[in-house]
Amino acid sequence: MTPIPPTEPVVPFVAVVGRVFEAVLDGWGAGLDLLSALTGIEMLASPFMQRAYFAAVCIAFIGPVVGSFLVHREMAMIGDTLAHSAFAGVAAGLFVNAAFAVTVPPLLTALVVAAVAALLVQTLVDYAGTYRDTSLAIVLTGSFAVGSVLVTATDGGIAVGIDAYLFGSLATVSRANAAILLASSVVVGGVVAAAYRPLLYVTFDAVGARAAGLDVERYNRVLAVLTAVVVVAAMQIMGVILVAAMLVIPVATATAVTGFKRALVAAVAAGQVATLAGVTLSYLYDVAAGGTVVLVAIAGYVAVAVAVRVRR
Repeated sequence: MTPIPPTEPVVPFVAVVGRVFEAVLDGWGAGLDLLSALTGIEMLASPFMQRAYFAAVCIAFIGPVVGSFLVHREMAMIGDTLAHSAFAGVAAGLFVNAAFAVTVPPLLTALVVAAVAALLVQTLVDYAGTYRDTSLAIVLTGSFAVGSVLVTATDGGIAVGIDAYLFGSLATVSRANAAILLASSVVVGGVVAAAYRPLLYVTFDAVGARAAGLDVERYNRVLAVLTAVVVVAAMQIMGVILVAAMLVIPVATATAVTGFKRALVAAVAAGQVATLAGVTLSYLYDVAAGGTVVLVAIAGYVAVAVAVRVRR
């Protein structure tokens, strides 16, 4: 009887994905190393800046992609609401770590709390009869209240740790954070690509979409959760205070472009310019990365608005 050869161990899917992400990050670093050698710009060869640039590229992609739908729904301020919810999530993670001597990633708790807050906003609008701006205000103020209580509950012991999440910092972008951003970009890009037509229909004609048999509430919830993912991912560089900017400003910059798809691509391009230039200026002048990125984005918006007006 012929013996059955031992089967090869099945590599878990997560491990495969991890290897792919590692390969992407290694390839990114090698590419910037080569660019540094060709241009003589030493900054590009720094692993620290390579991670920062990688994070900037990811943020400038996922922010405008989701923000394009939000702006046309007149829900631009949901980003600010979920940013404050993410602040409460970070505070919760740091509080648990300090109070119970365990290790809970603050970004994980931020994502969970922001996602719950996103669903709560949509639930208030859909089922509680609450106006959209009222539901945003309720969740925003409630989340910030929870965060402030948790910060003071430890006699300010976690205040230092939360500063990086409030204001953003290039120093907080680790290799693990870059991998999280890459995963977020894949998830957001994949979901938007798969649900593009229904999302577009619901965005511009919710009544017609409902009459056509689409589950409008479900797509609203999907977009709300995607917004939470973007907010938490962008916190590393932008900070809670400024994170909503990448959902709105690049999209506003691209409003002169006709056609939703073309405007979306233009918004991503505007976001890339703003984040890459902002990160570079932040490094060169040792100033806050988030604030610098937002100022560059606003400057781009003003420049485009002036150019359009002059042309007309």
